[in-house]
Amino acid sequence: MTRPRVVVVGSANMDLVATAPTLPRPGETVLGTDFVTVPGGKGANQAIAAVRAGADCAFLGAIGSDSFGVTLKARIAASGVDTSHLRVIYGASGVAVIVVNADGENTIVVTPGANGAYTGLTETELSTVREADVLVAQLEIPVETVTRAATEARAAGTRVVLNAAPGRTLPAELLDAVDLLVVNEVEAQELAGAGRDNPEALLAVVRRAVLTQGAHGAWYGDRDGTAVHVPGIRVETVDSTAAGDAFTGALAVAWGEGRDLVDAVRWASAAGAACVRRLGASVSLPQRADIDALYAQA
Repeated sequence: MTRPRVVVVGSANMDLVATAPTLPRPGETVLGTDFVTVPGGKGANQAIAAVRAGADCAFLGAIGSDSFGVTLKARIAASGVDTSHLRVIYGASGVAVIVVNADGENTIVVTPGANGAYTGLTETELSTVREADVLVAQLEIPVETVTRAATEARAAGTRVVLNAAPGRTLPAELLDAVDLLVVNEVEAQELAGAGRDNPEALLAVVRRAVLTQGAHGAWYGDRDGTAVHVPGIRVETVDSTAAGDAFTGALAVAWGEGRDLVDAVRWASAAGAACVRRLGASVSLPQRADIDALYAQA
Protein backbone atom coordinates (compact mmCIF):
# COMPACT_ATOMS: atom_id res chain seq x y z
CA MET A 1 0.00 0.00 0.00
CA THR A 2 1.31 3.47 -0.92
CA ARG A 3 1.97 5.60 2.15
CA PRO A 4 -0.26 8.68 2.08
CA ARG A 5 1.37 12.10 2.23
CA VAL A 6 0.11 13.98 5.28
CA VAL A 7 1.06 17.55 6.19
CA VAL A 8 0.31 18.79 9.69
CA VAL A 9 0.25 22.52 10.40
CA GLY A 10 0.06 23.23 14.10
CA SER A 11 1.66 23.57 17.50
CA ALA A 12 4.67 22.05 19.22
CA ASN A 13 4.91 22.20 23.01
CA MET A 14 7.08 20.73 25.69
CA ASP A 15 4.72 18.81 27.96
CA LEU A 16 5.48 18.84 31.68
CA VAL A 17 3.37 15.96 32.98
CA ALA A 18 2.72 15.18 36.65
CA THR A 19 0.62 12.30 37.92
CA ALA A 20 -1.32 12.45 41.16
CA PRO A 21 -4.14 10.49 42.85
CA THR A 22 -6.56 13.39 42.26
CA LEU A 23 -6.61 16.63 40.32
CA PRO A 24 -5.96 19.65 42.56
CA ARG A 25 -8.83 22.00 43.33
CA PRO A 26 -8.27 25.78 43.39
CA GLY A 27 -5.88 26.59 46.22
CA GLU A 28 -5.10 22.93 46.91
CA THR A 29 -1.66 21.26 46.82
CA VAL A 30 -1.67 17.59 45.88
CA LEU A 31 1.30 15.27 46.36
CA GLY A 32 2.21 13.77 43.00
CA THR A 33 3.46 10.29 42.17
CA ASP A 34 5.47 10.74 38.96
CA PHE A 35 6.78 13.37 36.51
CA VAL A 36 7.87 13.20 32.88
CA THR A 37 8.92 15.75 30.27
CA VAL A 38 7.84 14.80 26.74
CA PRO A 39 7.31 16.57 23.39
CA GLY A 40 3.68 17.49 22.80
CA GLY A 41 1.36 20.05 21.29
CA LYS A 42 -1.54 18.98 19.11
CA GLY A 43 0.37 19.59 15.90
CA ALA A 44 3.47 17.62 16.86
CA ASN A 45 1.40 14.85 18.42
CA GLN A 46 -0.77 14.45 15.33
CA ALA A 47 2.27 14.45 13.05
CA ILE A 48 3.93 11.69 15.09
CA ALA A 49 0.62 9.82 15.25
CA ALA A 50 0.33 9.98 11.46
CA VAL A 51 3.83 8.57 10.94
CA ARG A 52 3.27 5.73 13.39
CA ALA A 53 -0.06 4.96 11.72
CA GLY A 54 1.65 4.62 8.33
CA ALA A 55 2.03 8.02 6.62
CA ASP A 56 4.87 10.08 5.27
CA CYS A 57 4.38 13.30 7.23
CA ALA A 58 5.81 16.82 7.20
CA PHE A 59 5.23 19.17 10.13
CA LEU A 60 4.79 22.92 9.66
CA GLY A 61 5.03 24.91 12.88
CA ALA A 62 7.36 26.89 15.14
CA ILE A 63 9.61 26.29 18.13
CA GLY A 64 11.44 28.77 20.32
CA SER A 65 15.17 29.46 20.49
CA ASP A 66 15.34 27.96 24.00
CA SER A 67 16.54 24.53 25.10
CA PHE A 68 13.00 23.17 24.89
CA GLY A 69 12.98 24.07 21.18
CA VAL A 70 16.19 22.14 20.52
CA THR A 71 14.80 19.09 22.27
CA LEU A 72 11.42 19.36 20.55
CA LYS A 73 12.89 19.40 17.06
CA ALA A 74 15.29 16.56 17.75
CA ARG A 75 12.65 14.29 19.25
CA ILE A 76 9.98 15.04 16.64
CA ALA A 77 12.49 14.32 13.87
CA ALA A 78 13.56 11.12 15.63
CA SER A 79 9.95 9.97 15.39
CA GLY A 80 10.21 10.01 11.59
CA VAL A 81 8.47 13.34 10.97
CA ASP A 82 9.94 15.69 8.33
CA THR A 83 10.91 18.79 10.35
CA SER A 84 12.78 20.57 7.54
CA HIS A 85 10.13 23.34 7.47
CA LEU A 86 9.96 23.81 11.25
CA ARG A 87 10.66 27.46 12.09
CA VAL A 88 12.78 28.69 14.98
CA ILE A 89 11.43 31.93 16.47
CA TYR A 90 13.45 33.89 19.02
CA GLY A 91 12.05 33.42 22.51
CA ALA A 92 10.24 30.68 24.39
CA SER A 93 8.81 27.49 22.98
CA GLY A 94 5.25 26.48 23.74
CA VAL A 95 4.80 24.71 27.07
CA ALA A 96 1.93 22.59 28.43
CA VAL A 97 1.61 21.89 32.15
CA ILE A 98 -0.45 18.72 32.60
CA VAL A 99 -1.74 16.93 35.69
CA VAL A 100 -3.12 13.40 35.26
CA ASN A 101 -5.15 11.65 37.99
CA ALA A 102 -5.47 7.95 38.83
CA ASP A 103 -8.38 7.56 36.39
CA GLY A 104 -6.40 8.98 33.47
CA GLU A 105 -8.32 12.28 33.46
CA ASN A 106 -6.28 15.46 33.12
CA THR A 107 -6.11 19.22 33.41
CA ILE A 108 -3.92 21.17 30.98
CA VAL A 109 -2.58 24.73 30.89
CA VAL A 110 -0.88 25.72 27.62
CA THR A 111 1.31 28.80 27.10
CA PRO A 112 1.72 29.26 23.31
CA GLY A 113 5.23 30.71 23.11
CA ALA A 114 6.50 30.43 19.52
CA ASN A 115 3.22 28.85 18.41
CA GLY A 116 1.46 32.19 18.85
CA ALA A 117 3.93 33.87 16.48
CA TYR A 118 3.57 31.34 13.66
CA THR A 119 2.14 33.56 10.93
CA GLY A 120 2.78 34.46 7.30
CA LEU A 121 3.15 31.09 5.57
CA THR A 122 5.89 31.14 2.94
CA GLU A 123 5.52 29.95 -0.63
CA THR A 124 7.65 26.90 0.22
CA GLU A 125 5.33 26.03 3.11
CA LEU A 126 2.25 26.55 0.97
CA SER A 127 3.73 24.37 -1.77
CA THR A 128 4.24 21.60 0.79
CA VAL A 129 0.55 21.90 1.73
CA ARG A 130 -0.60 21.73 -1.90
CA GLU A 131 1.42 18.57 -2.58
CA ALA A 132 -0.12 16.61 0.32
CA ASP A 133 -2.91 14.06 0.14
CA VAL A 134 -4.30 15.27 3.47
CA LEU A 135 -3.74 18.46 5.48
CA VAL A 136 -4.33 18.24 9.23
CA ALA A 137 -4.69 21.39 11.34
CA GLN A 138 -5.75 22.43 14.84
CA LEU A 139 -6.28 25.74 16.66
CA GLU A 140 -3.24 26.10 18.95
CA ILE A 141 -1.68 28.46 16.37
CA PRO A 142 -3.21 31.68 14.98
CA VAL A 143 -6.49 30.97 13.19
CA GLU A 144 -5.34 33.17 10.28
CA THR A 145 -2.48 30.73 9.63
CA VAL A 146 -4.83 27.74 9.75
CA THR A 147 -7.25 29.48 7.39
CA ARG A 148 -4.53 30.26 4.83
CA ALA A 149 -3.23 26.69 4.88
CA ALA A 150 -6.74 25.23 4.60
CA THR A 151 -7.86 27.45 1.72
CA GLU A 152 -4.65 26.72 -0.21
CA ALA A 153 -5.09 23.00 0.38
CA ARG A 154 -8.73 23.07 -0.66
CA ALA A 155 -7.90 24.91 -3.88
CA ALA A 156 -5.23 22.34 -4.72
CA GLY A 157 -7.48 19.33 -4.09
CA THR A 158 -5.79 18.36 -0.83
CA ARG A 159 -8.25 17.02 1.73
CA VAL A 160 -8.52 19.22 4.82
CA VAL A 161 -9.03 17.70 8.28
CA LEU A 162 -9.56 20.27 11.04
CA ASN A 163 -9.38 19.27 14.68
CA ALA A 164 -11.11 22.38 16.04
CA ALA A 165 -9.35 22.40 19.40
CA PRO A 166 -9.34 24.45 21.54
CA GLY A 167 -12.99 25.18 20.77
CA ARG A 168 -13.95 28.61 19.46
CA THR A 169 -16.07 30.38 16.86
CA LEU A 170 -14.42 30.06 13.44
CA PRO A 171 -14.51 32.25 10.32
CA ALA A 172 -16.72 31.11 7.46
CA GLU A 173 -13.71 31.09 5.11
CA LEU A 174 -12.07 28.37 7.19
CA LEU A 175 -15.22 26.29 7.66
CA ASP A 176 -15.88 26.38 3.90
CA ALA A 177 -12.43 24.89 3.30
CA VAL A 178 -12.84 22.00 5.77
CA ASP A 179 -13.54 18.56 4.31
CA LEU A 180 -13.75 16.80 7.68
CA LEU A 181 -14.17 18.33 11.14
CA VAL A 182 -13.05 16.48 14.28
CA VAL A 183 -14.27 17.77 17.66
CA ASN A 184 -14.99 16.50 21.14
CA GLU A 185 -18.18 17.32 23.00
CA VAL A 186 -16.90 20.57 24.53
CA GLU A 187 -15.60 21.83 21.18
CA ALA A 188 -18.80 20.80 19.38
CA GLN A 189 -20.87 22.82 21.82
CA GLU A 190 -18.70 25.91 21.39
CA LEU A 191 -18.63 25.70 17.60
CA ALA A 192 -22.19 24.69 16.74
CA GLY A 193 -24.21 24.10 19.90
CA ALA A 194 -23.90 20.37 19.17
CA GLY A 195 -23.60 17.54 21.66
CA ARG A 196 -24.21 13.84 22.13
CA ASP A 197 -27.96 14.35 21.75
CA ASN A 198 -27.74 16.47 18.59
CA PRO A 199 -24.44 15.81 16.77
CA GLU A 200 -26.15 16.58 13.45
CA ALA A 201 -25.93 20.27 14.38
CA LEU A 202 -22.29 20.12 13.29
CA LEU A 203 -23.42 19.61 9.70
CA ALA A 204 -24.85 23.12 9.68
CA VAL A 205 -21.27 24.44 9.61
CA VAL A 206 -19.25 21.72 7.79
CA ARG A 207 -19.97 19.04 5.19
CA ARG A 208 -18.57 16.11 7.23
CA ALA A 209 -17.93 15.81 10.96
CA VAL A 210 -16.72 13.44 13.65
CA LEU A 211 -17.77 13.93 17.27
CA THR A 212 -15.46 12.02 19.61
CA GLN A 213 -16.95 10.82 22.89
CA GLY A 214 -14.02 9.27 24.77
CA ALA A 215 -14.76 5.77 26.03
CA HIS A 216 -18.25 6.00 24.49
CA GLY A 217 -16.80 5.99 20.96
CA ALA A 218 -17.45 8.47 18.17
CA TRP A 219 -20.20 9.73 15.86
CA TYR A 220 -19.67 10.35 12.14
CA GLY A 221 -22.10 12.21 9.92
CA ASP A 222 -22.21 13.96 6.56
CA ARG A 223 -24.59 16.02 4.46
CA ASP A 224 -25.30 13.03 2.22
CA GLY A 225 -27.33 11.49 5.02
CA THR A 226 -24.81 9.22 6.74
CA ALA A 227 -25.03 9.20 10.55
CA VAL A 228 -23.20 6.40 12.38
CA HIS A 229 -22.16 5.80 15.99
CA VAL A 230 -18.91 3.86 16.37
CA PRO A 231 -18.73 2.16 19.80
CA GLY A 232 -15.69 2.72 22.00
CA ILE A 233 -13.13 -0.02 22.68
CA ARG A 234 -12.71 -0.90 26.36
CA VAL A 235 -9.12 -0.69 27.62
CA GLU A 236 -7.45 0.25 30.90
CA THR A 237 -6.89 4.03 30.87
CA VAL A 238 -3.56 5.37 32.13
CA ASP A 239 -3.40 8.79 30.41
CA SER A 240 -6.00 10.22 28.01
CA THR A 241 -3.98 13.36 27.14
CA ALA A 242 -3.11 12.44 23.53
CA ALA A 243 -6.04 10.15 22.71
CA GLY A 244 -7.67 12.77 20.50
CA ASP A 245 -4.41 13.40 18.68
CA ALA A 246 -3.89 9.67 18.07
CA PHE A 247 -7.46 9.51 16.73
CA THR A 248 -7.02 12.49 14.39
CA GLY A 249 -3.64 11.39 13.06
CA ALA A 250 -4.86 7.87 12.37
CA LEU A 251 -8.07 9.16 10.80
CA ALA A 252 -6.09 11.27 8.33
CA VAL A 253 -3.93 8.28 7.41
CA ALA A 254 -6.90 5.96 6.93
CA TRP A 255 -8.70 8.48 4.74
CA GLY A 256 -5.51 9.14 2.78
CA GLU A 257 -5.21 5.39 2.16
CA GLY A 258 -8.65 5.37 0.59
CA ARG A 259 -10.77 3.81 3.34
CA ASP A 260 -14.37 4.95 3.47
CA LEU A 261 -14.89 7.38 6.31
CA VAL A 262 -17.01 5.14 8.53
CA ASP A 263 -14.27 2.49 8.50
CA ALA A 264 -11.64 5.19 8.93
CA VAL A 265 -13.42 6.37 12.09
CA ARG A 266 -13.49 2.79 13.41
CA TRP A 267 -9.74 2.44 12.83
CA ALA A 268 -9.08 5.85 14.37
CA SER A 269 -11.11 4.84 17.43
CA ALA A 270 -8.78 1.86 17.84
CA ALA A 271 -5.85 4.29 17.71
CA GLY A 272 -7.36 6.44 20.44
CA ALA A 273 -7.96 3.40 22.62
CA ALA A 274 -4.41 2.12 22.09
CA CYS A 275 -3.07 5.53 23.07
CA VAL A 276 -4.63 5.81 26.54
CA ARG A 277 -2.78 2.75 27.84
CA ARG A 278 0.54 4.63 28.35
CA LEU A 279 1.66 7.81 30.13
CA GLY A 280 2.97 10.81 28.16
CA ALA A 281 1.54 12.28 24.99
CA SER A 282 4.11 11.51 22.29
CA VAL A 283 5.26 8.35 24.10
CA SER A 284 1.75 6.92 24.12
CA LEU A 285 0.95 7.45 20.42
CA PRO A 286 0.46 3.95 19.00
CA GLN A 287 2.23 2.11 16.22
CA ARG A 288 0.17 0.75 13.31
CA ALA A 289 0.39 -2.83 14.61
CA ASP A 290 -1.13 -1.74 17.94
CA ILE A 291 -4.00 0.00 16.11
CA ASP A 292 -4.64 -3.02 13.88
CA ALA A 293 -4.71 -5.35 16.89
CA LEU A 294 -7.43 -3.36 18.67
CA TYR A 295 -9.33 -2.73 15.42
CA ALA A 296 -9.50 -6.48 14.88
CA GLN A 297 -11.12 -6.86 18.31
CA ALA A 298 -13.74 -4.14 17.76
